[in-house]
Amino acid sequence: MALQGKMITLKSGDGADIGCYHVEAVGPRKGGLVLIMEIFGVTEHIKELCDGYAADGYEVLSPAIYDRQVTSFEASYSEEDVQKSLELRAANTYENTVLDTQMCIDYLSSRGPVFMTGYCYGGSITWVAACRANGLAAAAGYYGGAIKDFIDETPKCPTILHFGERDASIPMDDVRRIEKAHPDVAVYVYDADHGFNSDRRQHYDPACAKLARERTIALFEANAG
Repeated sequence: MALQGKMITLKSGDGADIGCYHVEAVGPRKGGLVLIMEIFGVTEHIKELCDGYAADGYEVLSPAIYDRQVTSFEASYSEEDVQKSLELRAANTYENTVLDTQMCIDYLSSRGPVFMTGYCYGGSITWVAACRANGLAAAAGYYGGAIKDFIDETPKCPTILHFGERDASIPMDDVRRIEKAHPDVAVYVYDADHGFNSDRRQHYDPACAKLARERTIALFEANAG
């Protein structure tokens, strides 16, 4: 199916021009959604996820958060591209990602509540933005490995987290520490590996992806005001 959105450019809080995949809500608009990429950029997969949420009534923005370094970066899953993606991630700051999240929230907020979700790197960004950004109604982060590094920060909005029990990159000890530190955050653990939501990855688990998405949508609907 052809992609439904288009790229637009917004100005972040530090003056940087950031490209965003933007797709309008289909049918009655339920709110805005900031959807944050994996390390690979705003790829076709990320755009398809945006289109899926748009079909459920959300106006979606997905910022290309590496645009300060490389404009319109998109990577494959080859080892070479993975390494380049990791280098870009390491050179980007979470302060920048919060600026870009706030930019998207501000763009969407005049038309209703704004929600947030993100995957892998985007899952970690979702946590940090939920703790630092203003104007989010709810947030759902998927397998964010760096959340443990921000465990002392507390989300300002209702937040849920999704993890895979067989994810070697995020030990269950870290997940349990997050649970203990934040009893108000619903932490869901699935019989799955890292990247279980991505149909482009070897560990894709459609049943777990479906359940996590249902829980994410339920969170958004419960906090729509």
